[in-house]
Amino acid sequence: MRIAIVGAGISSIAIAQNLKKIAAVSIFEKSRGVGGRMALRRSPPYEFDHGAQFFTAKGTNFKNFIKPLIKKNIIKRWDARFAEFIDNKILRIITWNAEYPHYVGAPGMNSIAQYLSKELNIKLNTKVNKIVRNTNNWELFDNNSNNLGRFDWVISTAPPIQSAEILPTYFKYHNDLLTRKMVGCFSLMLGFKKPISLLWDSALIRDADISWISINNSKPDRKQSFSMLINSTNAWAEDHLSDDPQSIITYLNNETSRIIGKDTSIAEHIDLQAWRYANISRQTKSDLLIDYDNRLASCGDWLTHGRVENAFEAGLMMAQKINKIIE
Repeated sequence: MRIAIVGAGISSIAIAQNLKKIAAVSIFEKSRGVGGRMALRRSPPYEFDHGAQFFTAKGTNFKNFIKPLIKKNIIKRWDARFAEFIDNKILRIITWNAEYPHYVGAPGMNSIAQYLSKELNIKLNTKVNKIVRNTNNWELFDNNSNNLGRFDWVISTAPPIQSAEILPTYFKYHNDLLTRKMVGCFSLMLGFKKPISLLWDSALIRDADISWISINNSKPDRKQSFSMLINSTNAWAEDHLSDDPQSIITYLNNETSRIIGKDTSIAEHIDLQAWRYANISRQTKSDLLIDYDNRLASCGDWLTHGRVENAFEAGLMMAQKINKIIE
């Protein structure tokens, strides 16, 4: 049994890890690295987790999954000083602790996916453009029309609209993919020669056009050059995805300066990441999208909510369903 998985995020890795003993699994990833939005960008001497900022563990499956990674120091607890803002006013500051742990990958958020994917068959810088049905299997082609091989099953973990473009229209859940609306986000990365004195390491902001600020170097095992990551709100990003990048940088910088009361325009390093498919509202319908007749499927964190644990759970459930078919 040969299985192709499109995308190399946590859902894909969970699927592959749980099926690799009973099937030949190949993962195709259009980017140059694994992890999806669990991403790290290095711009020496600065580094930024410019996708997922941290994660928590609520369910037993996910807690058991991360336990060995914690023991190996691939995952560490981030005991950040956490602030809540209403616009530019601080409501409270607390320190995260072991009572409700907040985790990060170490030394970067992408470290988790890198570690878990070591023994998997992953082809990076490979964008699956289309799949074609043969008599008994599927053929995959990249955007240069190169044949990527034949497979019995194809599972797309790309965002819904991208999965809809890859999978044929007769995929049983094609319309379901089209109705799943993911929203965008901008991540502004700022590196400073000198640290900015703040009372907090991470901040949730309400009633403003930015929603999150973190001091990346406050996380475990990070380089100590002062690195700040700012996320726009999804609503603001959706209205400005087509804007000139420099105007976005200027606005988000000004908004950050206004809220924290410090001039962030003096940053030595400035970079911007546009995430077109960053998050999704909590979904009321979270059934796996498995077309048994055509041997096609799709899943991801977007099935329920855009969180790391949701991505893992979707991949684990998908693997369990496929396992019952092929064992």
